[in-house]
Amino acid sequence: MNDRPSPLDPISTLALSMPDSMLPSSRPASPAVSVVICAYTLDRWDDTLAAIRSVLGQTLPPEQVIVVSDHNPQLFNRLRTLDLPIAVVENTQQRGLSGARNTGVGSATASVVAFLDDDAVAEPRWLELLTRPYDDADVFATGGGVEPRWDVAPDGFPGEFNWVVGCSYTGMPKRRADVRNPIGANMSFRTSAVRAAGGFNHALGRVGTLPVGCEETELCVRVRRRAASGRVVYEPLAAVRHRVPETRTGWAYFARRCYSEGVSKAVLCRLEGAETGLSAERSYTFQTLPRGFVRGIADGLIRRDASGWKRAARIGIGLALTGIGFARGSIGGRTRTASDA
Repeated sequence: MNDRPSPLDPISTLALSMPDSMLPSSRPASPAVSVVICAYTLDRWDDTLAAIRSVLGQTLPPEQVIVVSDHNPQLFNRLRTLDLPIAVVENTQQRGLSGARNTGVGSATASVVAFLDDDAVAEPRWLELLTRPYDDADVFATGGGVEPRWDVAPDGFPGEFNWVVGCSYTGMPKRRADVRNPIGANMSFRTSAVRAAGGFNHALGRVGTLPVGCEETELCVRVRRRAASGRVVYEPLAAVRHRVPETRTGWAYFARRCYSEGVSKAVLCRLEGAETGLSAERSYTFQTLPRGFVRGIADGLIRRDASGWKRAARIGIGLALTGIGFARGSIGGRTRTASDA
């Protein structure tokens, strides 16, 4: 074997002598991004500051950082005192996360609008990785991994139910993959797609501390209705860390969140039909949850691990409460649609 280095070919030599600005790009330029952070309470002030600073420190700098105050004048006025390159706006629509997000979309100037929760911190390459799938013109939305940042590490909290605290859960893809919808704490959309679809639906989405959701799911369904080839891509490496206070690890919040999720899924099915509204829940209910339940029982029996029994109990009770909420929501009255808002 010849261990001597090979001489550089003329093209390589030319490339080494060229400034970076003249080198050919291996991939299309990243799209411009407006980042929207929706906030509703001064109780999360430190978290909100941390979220803003994490966005300002990205390897792909955002074109805009828009912080939306959700019908809280004190919060709005305090945000305006910050000496940071951000735009602070008030929610001009109905109170709640859907209205706040729509207000942010209305203020966005970039071709992509990304959303970060006010109690989440983005990793430095978050935007860089979250926007890469937009190389494909069919991609209209992306989502990233949401890792829990527990204030107090919970005992016996099943990973299958991390969605209760707004985080990525067991059963989600571990590599880049197409999904039905992203997780609301960490997602992005083509701005034009959100606007053309009419924005987030006020009939869904959290209002204050009321733990409801599914507004991002319903929006993705409406966008796909307009473009059947549309794709949503989940990139787990585009990660954020979502703070989980101790109050959200107890049984009371767990029960409320599971029940409310069932109600939200029922509303989604009334709006979009069961086939669409539950398309991603079937494998989760009939495959992911049974496997998690069996693992918990096995850990309790074989390893004598008490947390295994606790995980199994949460899985069983969580599934039951979600089912009850779904049944209750299914017999509810007419739900407001986006056109009613």
